[in-house]
Amino acid sequence: QVQLVESGGGLVLAGDSLRLSCAASGRTFNSHVMAWFRQGPGKEREFVAAVYNWFGISTRYADSVKGRFTISRDNAKNTVSLQMNSLKFEDTAVYYCAARGTTGWGTPSSPGNYDFWGQGTQVTVSS
Repeated sequence: QVQLVESGGGLVLAGDSLRLSCAASGRTFNSHVMAWFRQGPGKEREFVAAVYNWFGISTRYADSVKGRFTISRDNAKNTVSLQMNSLKFEDTAVYYCAARGTTGWGTPSSPGNYDFWGQGTQVTVSS
């Protein structure tokens, strides 16, 4: 059974940094897209960042987080991380890890692109 487990969420002040991690078990995703999404209060789930390892590492970011967030993966540990710097109040959300079950980018910004999801971890940024 595939499981994605997020960790690292918490309450921080605006301008602070936070690092989220997602550990996958049940299968490996070394050659599959892994991503982070978030869902703020009263909002739809939105794309944050994605990473794909296929003849090199490729990444995609939402415009709202470019330059502040960095996604990375450790294939040896089957994990993906999200380093979040210069956090803003509007970054407050539940953050979800996602993994695509088939190879290829697909449409990385679409939730439908992913077959497996974690339970989410809360990030609260206080202004």
